[in-house]
Amino acid sequence: MTKAAESLEQSIKDATAERGLDRDCTTLSRHVLQQLQTFSPQAQDLSALMNRIALAGKLIARHLSRAGLMEGVLGFTGETNVQGESVKKMDVYANDVFIAVFKQSGLVCRLASEEMENPYYIPENCPIGRYTLLYDPIDGSSNTDINLSLGSIFSIRQQEGEDLDGSAKDLLASGRKQIAAGYILYGPSTMLVYTIGRGVHSFTLDPSLGEFILTEENIQIPSHGPVYSVNEGNFWQWDESIREYIRYVHRTEGYTARYSGAMVSDIHRVLIQGGVFLYPGTVQKPEGKLRLLYETAPLAYVIEQAGGRATTGHENILDVIPKKLHQRTPLIIGSREDVAKVESFIQNGH
Repeated sequence: MTKAAESLEQSIKDATAERGLDRDCTTLSRHVLQQLQTFSPQAQDLSALMNRIALAGKLIARHLSRAGLMEGVLGFTGETNVQGESVKKMDVYANDVFIAVFKQSGLVCRLASEEMENPYYIPENCPIGRYTLLYDPIDGSSNTDINLSLGSIFSIRQQEGEDLDGSAKDLLASGRKQIAAGYILYGPSTMLVYTIGRGVHSFTLDPSLGEFILTEENIQIPSHGPVYSVNEGNFWQWDESIREYIRYVHRTEGYTARYSGAMVSDIHRVLIQGGVFLYPGTVQKPEGKLRLLYETAPLAYVIEQAGGRATTGHENILDVIPKKLHQRTPLIIGSREDVAKVESFIQNGH
């Protein structure tokens, strides 16, 4: 090999090493500041908030990794939550983790979770902490006992008004009020995906560093994908228009059914590969099962930022104004063309 060739090869190796090192240094909190291109107080607040969410994710991931080895982790508590659903022990643990982590933040005045009937206030934070964290601590908790993937969903809103009566009425606003949203996916690796309204970015937890490291920036969902993700066990409970859509994909070449029982996992697949996730309402419960503030609005914000769409079938999810904290909505979310296809069946059915 000539000296020139050796020099070129070494330059390539050095450049590759530099890029790898730069990537390893791009932590979540640093990335937020880079996105905002400022060190203003609000930018630093957002960076710190995302850092606390990452800490909650690390604690939950560690707990899940040892779930089968410790007592008191698997199974049900014997209680029901505000939704009337049986509470899993992992739900309680994860909810407590988020509370404990944000008690120490000094930034968050309220936490609202689908596991709690009313928001949890942190009085010592309220004079300076003008933010609210809304979250689903464990999405797909039924997967815990059988060692399948699950996730956490989060959203950050800025508090408006004084909230003197503890009603949190300012949270009864559309999803456009979110200033950040995302999810943590607990799978073969732990991933965190977030948006602050400037694209969608993913991070992977490096256990050796104890840090979420940038994996991919500015993720774009394909305009069409092969995956449709829905619980077909509910087929006969749906409106006829949804059943007609399912019959359509059954007889159309190129579609693949994928449904894990953990919405975060299913929507992450759709984000990367394209397609559509559906959780429609039923004839008896047209409002569906999923909570607007804790599940559908945060995920809609992520998917819209990636170029996709999210709708109830009649209205954009981010435009829905809730009447109560635990309001539910149907959800059709994913690639633009695939969501439009489902909507066409709904519109033709009415």
